Amino acid sequence: MIRLFLLVLPLAFAANASAADFPPGAENNWHQWRGPKADGSAPKADPPTKWDAKTNIAWKAELPGRGSATPIVWGDRMFVLTAIKTDREAKADELPKPDPQFKVNTNPPTHFYKFVVLCFDRQSGKKLWEKVAAEAVPHEGTHPTHSYAAGSPTTDGKFLYVSFGSFGTYCYDFDGNLKWSRTDLGRIHSRLGWGEAISPVVYGESLLLNYDQEVDSRLICLDTSNGKTRWEAKRDEKTTWTTPLVVDHGGKMQVVLNGTTRIRSHDLTNGEVVWQCAGMTVNPIPSPIRFGDSVICVSGYRGAAAMSIPLSSKGDLGERGEVNWRYATGTPYVPSAVLVGDQLYFTQMNDPILTVLNAKTGKVVIDKERLPQAKSFYASPITAAGRVYFVDRGGTTIVLKSGDTLDVLSVNKLDDAIDASPVAVGKQLFLRGEKYLYCIEGK
Repeated sequence: MIRLFLLVLPLAFAANASAADFPPGAENNWHQWRGPKADGSAPKADPPTKWDAKTNIAWKAELPGRGSATPIVWGDRMFVLTAIKTDREAKADELPKPDPQFKVNTNPPTHFYKFVVLCFDRQSGKKLWEKVAAEAVPHEGTHPTHSYAAGSPTTDGKFLYVSFGSFGTYCYDFDGNLKWSRTDLGRIHSRLGWGEAISPVVYGESLLLNYDQEVDSRLICLDTSNGKTRWEAKRDEKTTWTTPLVVDHGGKMQVVLNGTTRIRSHDLTNGEVVWQCAGMTVNPIPSPIRFGDSVICVSGYRGAAAMSIPLSSKGDLGERGEVNWRYATGTPYVPSAVLVGDQLYFTQMNDPILTVLNAKTGKVVIDKERLPQAKSFYASPITAAGRVYFVDRGGTTIVLKSGDTLDVLSVNKLDDAIDASPVAVGKQLFLRGEKYLYCIEGK
């Protein structure tokens, strides 16, 4: 069911929605989760291949609180989200009331948290400003490996958009002045109380939020100028932690979302479903990737699935509908895949077991080869300058030369836990650790 809140003229909107609606200069920045092309690639970056705690660290900045949200970069500014547990313990009447209809395996906290936006100077690491978007007692706990600041921010080059999910969505200017906020979109009830991760996606005047959860799942489209709701599309889904992908196909803008019940393409103008396809596993986290006139989705919890679906599809393809190809082994749980030319790189579950497929055919190029000195991945890999960067949870980064064989260029270690994905801009590589934000740059 689609709920329209503002009158939208589809033909006029479609005419105005073009590649020009992506932020000008995006390829020279990292303006959103998964980078300028939303596929993990940095087409104009050439970051270092070697570093350690004493080598090629241009700067590091201490981070307060806890968060796993990947930073974004625009010009000389970096934006990072975090959640800080305060010493303020909630009184009995300040504690959120639990909803007995939801089964949870986590305990909600009893202290207030500050949900914070940080801005750093990209060249020096100096903190330029810090804003508290909200202060609240969360109604759910989180998975032990999760945080209350897991969704990445985004920008259109003019304003910064951040979502703390249940604790609000906010728009700031680059100096930290609040332009608008939405704190009325409701609580999110995540699977087993494992936590939230909403990375907003901006396209033109639309800001998209994936509110898949245990009840009342929906895709929300807000107006970037004022935060008002353009439309909401009800979704027959349970919790996902996946980020929408906006693509233009044949002059029609599609919003593709991974899902357990169905992978779906929604019309950007009104949220209506263009096509849908079954075949993913439960708990989808990896984000869709565009390849040519198709979109590739993967998932890997309690099963394995990868498929390439034509963007020209119509209606419900079901589980056996016509797609380009399917693959059913070695796919990732938390990390997304990365596209390097015609090759699709991904790891098995959260393990350092690499598979590479031909993105056109789905045929295997590299079959389940182990990456050295890595243990577990939450971060999604990125590619730049013909190389692929994998960052494990212990702070080890494996750099590969892309190609038909496993060619390890370097293994680099930092003494910091890392769940956020790497960011490459120009000659710099940025890593958001548990304790520090690192800028890695050759001398």
